[in-house]
Amino acid sequence: KSKAGRDMIVIYIDTDPSDKQPCYFSEQYKNDSREQKRWGIGGTIRQLVYDSDNKTNRGFKTFIEMVKGSNPGFKVQWDDNFTGCLKGKLVGGVFGKEEYKDSYGNNKFSVKLFNFRTVEDIKNGVEVPKDKLLTPGSNSDDLVPVVDDGELPF
Repeated sequence: KSKAGRDMIVIYIDTDPSDKQPCYFSEQYKNDSREQKRWGIGGTIRQLVYDSDNKTNRGFKTFIEMVKGSNPGFKVQWDDNFTGCLKGKLVGGVFGKEEYKDSYGNNKFSVKLFNFRTVEDIKNGVEVPKDKLLTPGSNSDDLVPVVDDGELPF
């Protein structure tokens, strides 16, 4: 469940062993020295099951369709083993860069999953999304100066 109590699945993704950065998130997890290890933020996808109209969320449906398309013969088990049936399945992902401001006010980029695709789509090549840039003035802690136009009306 989400913090708001909505149905949600948490998807832990990892890079393929043949990737430039093989098993990136599992290696990160393995090398995590904290007492309570955590899967990397970039490898954790929280996907709502239903949209605000209580219909199947488009992102959830896309994820399921891309998993089915990437694993020949796979059938979703719509029962208590639903999440278990997805464990270890292949799915493709399109990643892109997203700009953010760090706690010191510096603009930086993180790489994030933008959408799911079939593994075949990825092998055939997909267009890399344009960088998602901050809009001017967003994510800013700067104070806006108050213009003094004289006396207050009250």
